[in-house]
Amino acid sequence: MDTSFLMPSASLNIQPGAPANTHPKAALAKAAVAANGETKESARKAAEEFESMFLTNLLEGMFEGVKTDAPFGGGNSEKIYRSLMLGEYAKEISANGGLGIADHVFRELLAIQESSQR
Repeated sequence: MDTSFLMPSASLNIQPGAPANTHPKAALAKAAVAANGETKESARKAAEEFESMFLTNLLEGMFEGVKTDAPFGGGNSEKIYRSLMLGEYAKEISANGGLGIADHVFRELLAIQESSQR
């Protein structure tokens, strides 16, 4: 299985504490940088955050075509609150087992940590 897309790319130039990019490779690379040398708990948290970001993007695509009814629906406020709601849905899904992406990312982060410690 090709896992090259999971490895951080030097061309991404991601520094710890830098603003998160919405690109999945960038988010994974940031998680690897943040978790490098940390405990397994921080690697697990980074993996769950990555899965949550992935799920947020997935849910946003699903809700993109959903129309809102008047008189109380629509507008900029609804867009903002919908994105916040979907982000919270994604966090809950990820925290309660999710799609299993976090488990794979967690194993990759541990492998990155182990290879950097050698």
